[in-house]
Order: sequence, then C-alpha cells, then structure tokens
Amino acid sequence: MTAFEQLRAQIPVLDHAAYLNAGTFGPLARATIEAQSAAQQRELSDGRSSKAAFEELIALRGRVKQKLAAVLGVPAANTALTTSTGQGCNIVFAGLGLRPEDEVVITDVEHFGLLGPLNACGARVRMAHVAGRPAAEAFDLIRAEITSRTRLLALSHVAWSTGQILPLPELRAATGVPILVDGAQSAGAIPLDGVAAGLDFYTASAQKWLCGPDQTGALYVRDPGRLNVALPSYMSAERYEKDGMFVPRAGAARFEQAFGPGAALAGLDAALDVHPEWRYTRGAEMAARCRELLVAAGQELVTEPGQGTLVTWVARGDSAEVVARAATQGVVIRDLPGTGWARASCGWWTSEDDLQRLVASLA
Repeated sequence: MTAFEQLRAQIPVLDHAAYLNAGTFGPLARATIEAQSAAQQRELSDGRSSKAAFEELIALRGRVKQKLAAVLGVPAANTALTTSTGQGCNIVFAGLGLRPEDEVVITDVEHFGLLGPLNACGARVRMAHVAGRPAAEAFDLIRAEITSRTRLLALSHVAWSTGQILPLPELRAATGVPILVDGAQSAGAIPLDGVAAGLDFYTASAQKWLCGPDQTGALYVRDPGRLNVALPSYMSAERYEKDGMFVPRAGAARFEQAFGPGAALAGLDAALDVHPEWRYTRGAEMAARCRELLVAAGQELVTEPGQGTLVTWVARGDSAEVVARAATQGVVIRDLPGTGWARASCGWWTSEDDLQRLVASLA
C-alpha cells in the first residue's frame, strides 16, 4: 500500500462513502475515537476528580495547544483553546468593547459564526460585496469600505460558501486596521505560511479540516495584553481576590473558558497526529481535479480556480434534493440553503474514485 492508502485506511467512513463534507465535519480516524473512548473509560473506572486526573488533563491541554499552534504557525503562548470559531469571535468582539459609532468591515460571504457575535457587539457594520465578483477584485472592494471610523476587519480566510481566499495579509499591510479572521475553512485545509501570525486574531474550528471531535478549536491573539478579558472564567485568573478582582493569566490562556471536555481533547490530540506533511498539496490537487471533472460534466462552477479546498457549483434542480440523491449513492456533500448551490470539500484523504463517484451521482 502507498502512504496515501495506508492513511486513508485509518478513516473507516471512506471504506464505503465518498466523504466530501469536511467543511461541516471532517471524517474521523480510528485513532481519534479510540483515544476518546480510552479517556472516557478512565473517567468511568477511576473517577473524574483526582490529582492525577487533573495533572493529566493539564498536560493534555498543553500538548494539544502546541499542536494547534503549529498548524496555525503561531506561538502556543498566544493560543487559547476554544470550542469553535464562533466562541473565538465572541471572545474578541466582547474584549474589544466596540461602541455604536465604531465600524467593522465585513464581506457578504461571511458565516453566522462570525456575524452573530458581530451583531451582538453593537458596532456599525460596513459590507463589501465580493460575492459573484472575481477574487482579484476583493482587495479593492474591501478597502473601499474602510473609513476613519473602522476599528476592525472581520473576515473569513476562506469563504464557506464559495471557497474564495480573501487577501488578508495584503489588507493588513495596506490599511493597518486590525483583522479578526474566521479560519473555519482554512485551518488545516490550506497552508498558512505565517499568515495567521501576522494578523491580530485568528480562529479555528478543529472538527472540520483537522478532523477532531466536535466542540474543539482555537483562538490566536497576537497581543493578549491589549484585548480585555470581557468573558472571564475560572481559567482566566492567575490569582483573584474575594471581591472578584483578578490578575489575568499570561498570554492567551486568559481567554479560555473551560478545562474540558477531556475526552474530546484526547481525541483531538490523536487526530492531529494523523495528518500527513503533504496534506495541503494533496488537498489543493484534489480540489483542482474536482473542478476539472465537474466542468467536464457540464456543471456550472461558482468557485474560481486556485482558491481553497471547497468547490461550489450551481445545482441542477433543487440543491437539497441533489445532495439527498447523492447521499443515496454514498456521496456526502452539502447544499448551501438559499443559494441553489452545492458544495464539495476536498481533503488530503480524497481519492480520484471519490470524485468520480461525485460526478456520477450528479448525472
């Protein structure tokens, strides 16, 4: 067996399905579930509250944080463990203390995981309309919305609907405006090559392209001391007084919300060891091949060449029905409600046969 075949064999769902929906949930490896199960069995037999269990959990958290920071290409000290990109966005928006007169620039391809926290913060929103426009125009369209009142750019790195990669480093360098990144469709899917470290806030959902358990993720904060701890938890304090006054923990750890769940962290620890070094190259190749096959089959593509590992096209007929029909043939994709589009997620685990089955299911 080739290295690809050996790694692919560790993901049981691929034995019977063309799993093309990591943009929602990545496929689980056996090692992930085995690690989760072992952690839960220890809690069952040994109990969940002991000095040994606590020390083991602290060590596990440190190990997972190191691995997630390596994926993002950032220091572990600047990385907080979260449950999702949405939680990371909530932490940042709350900590910035934005007022009604402050402006936040977004695009019209953002996910509610970012939009919900933004709406709750009360700042004024300016929207750049990049949907349906060439990716090369995104920089100018976003920059045109920036004014003297702009305090933040809140943008996806890879748009969840179209797979478009937004020019984040270029915007940060040209405008000097801080950027909060929804990294749900980028972390683990495309090489970051120092991108995250050069931005201000970068969120990640580990259950997607990193193929970890649900409720796992990370938040990178370039300068933790400049973001207020507006949502403190027991995890936030290095020490505290009887009146609740506290000294924040060093680094981004001050923004963490909970110790566990331990089993999910154990699963993520194992999942992060499964991904090969060539994952990004393979994912990009499979996305390009997916586009090629869909075009050859006469499908109308939404995603431009050279973007992320999501490939979106205009469904022939009702998109939900197209996705449901594909599922009956063992092909897992998703529809994008309200758009008439269908979407495939191409990862390092994707094979030529998976893509051929996708095209056949659409015929």
